[in-house]
Amino acid sequence: MVSVQRRLAGAVAGVVAASMALAAPVQADPNNNSAKKLTKAVTVDGVLRHLDALQAIADANGGTRASGTPGYQASVDYVAGKLEGAGYQVTRQAFPFPYYEAHGSSFAQVAPNPTTYTAGVDYSLMTYSGPGDVTGAVVPVDLNLANPAAATSGCTASDFAGLDLTGKVALIQRGGTNCGFGVKATNAKNAGAAAVIIMNQGNGTREANPDRFALFAGTLSAPVGIPAVSVSFDTGAQFAATAGLVVRIVADTESEIRTTWNVVAQSRYGRTDNVVMAGAHLDSVPEGPGYNDNGTGSAALLEVALQMAKVKPNNAVRFAWWGAEERGLLGSNHYVAELTDAQIAQIALYLNFDMVGSPNYVLGVYDGDDSATTGAGPGPEGSAQIESVFERFFAERGLATVPADFTGRSDYGPFIAAGVDIPAGGLFTGAEGVKTAQEAALFGGVAGKSYDPCYHQACDSLTPVADGADADLYAALDAAYDLHGNVNTFALDVNADAIATAIITFAFDTSAINGVRRAPGRSHDAGHSAEAGVDAHSHGELAG
Repeated sequence: MVSVQRRLAGAVAGVVAASMALAAPVQADPNNNSAKKLTKAVTVDGVLRHLDALQAIADANGGTRASGTPGYQASVDYVAGKLEGAGYQVTRQAFPFPYYEAHGSSFAQVAPNPTTYTAGVDYSLMTYSGPGDVTGAVVPVDLNLANPAAATSGCTASDFAGLDLTGKVALIQRGGTNCGFGVKATNAKNAGAAAVIIMNQGNGTREANPDRFALFAGTLSAPVGIPAVSVSFDTGAQFAATAGLVVRIVADTESEIRTTWNVVAQSRYGRTDNVVMAGAHLDSVPEGPGYNDNGTGSAALLEVALQMAKVKPNNAVRFAWWGAEERGLLGSNHYVAELTDAQIAQIALYLNFDMVGSPNYVLGVYDGDDSATTGAGPGPEGSAQIESVFERFFAERGLATVPADFTGRSDYGPFIAAGVDIPAGGLFTGAEGVKTAQEAALFGGVAGKSYDPCYHQACDSLTPVADGADADLYAALDAAYDLHGNVNTFALDVNADAIATAIITFAFDTSAINGVRRAPGRSHDAGHSAEAGVDAHSHGELAG
């Protein structure tokens, strides 16, 4: 959008210049052409300089680097500028995406029994809800509340036939094949509704299917333009049975189509028909600066790229920093969707680095061969060989690892999707999951607490306690580890070396991958998308 671009351009110019100065120029050596030499050149201090530059960008832009904000554009300018200065062929791949940020909401019954509802307990503001302050009568739309509750409420325009919804609030039930919440909300808006309530479906039994009765978090997948909230099945059924029900829904949101970018940099040397690709998402969530998520992956990958800038590998190396990952892997999906089958065949493998310095870390390696036999299956043929390179690196340093599952929750998802089948691997130190006693025995830290206690919060920053983190927990973590803000410097240091080792290894030799990789045969859209109506979440899951 032109108006958004002008706002962004005006906000970032001074910040980019200031942040550029935070990271000293890298003097790349053409002899950084082995794992031993490259890991010596890639230092944790070098990675932290980039990380602190990204924090400075967030500080100057409302505390966030989310796609669609000035902080993200400044992050793009910082990374692209460093790469261009090092001599890479750099592309800023623009794409439109649905931007969303919620600043607050309220929900209340006005009549017949005035009641104030609590967000997260009684209702949830749906992702991509439009802004507005709506007071109106509630109109049920084609509800089926009797078991098995086979609802298709709101899935077609005919569901609204004969209903006077002008200025009113539609009450719609979850359910229907290929009928996401966005379809239902759009149909309600087109029928004249000023707001929409989407209740859970209530199918199955409460014991076996509690998720179909409880309050749920939902997404409209794209801006719809009217306020939208979700409620539990029981709350929705109560609303449907209340004569003369009038509610007030207030949504303070930004929900619109904006432009964002992927940054892609390719080496000037090496075979372009056998490309080694490595990526990390550059955006944070709107709630915070993303110091660990994913400042760590972005900064480590950038330092590796800069230290490799003068190396002449056998295979071209393509580095990528993805936009709008936090909105459902949109940048990597867009990139893969734009590739032809021939271009897919030219990518030998993809390496993903998303959260590689979690404060209460584990050393997770993506489980290419599904040896953990937990969760998702193996990656495409060749993924086991990538896993072996990482496992060998950690074993040589006497370090334990745990398998990370290919859940599809990070940017490897579009690359390993059926029909694309690019071998993949990477590293992950944990997100909102809880560290087990067994993991604490292997890696230290605090069992029973999240790998990243500030995951998707404002305290994922250089100053976590000042930004709201649990002071006692961070004191315990700081006593056990060397923390730099919300980052574990040991985990970041060793993972930066692992990243460098894998990339330089495959840059010179992919024979272990080429011999087993299945040829691509994409026959459908390869993009990853959330189950209809369910919010997409980033990052992986630790298996076993």
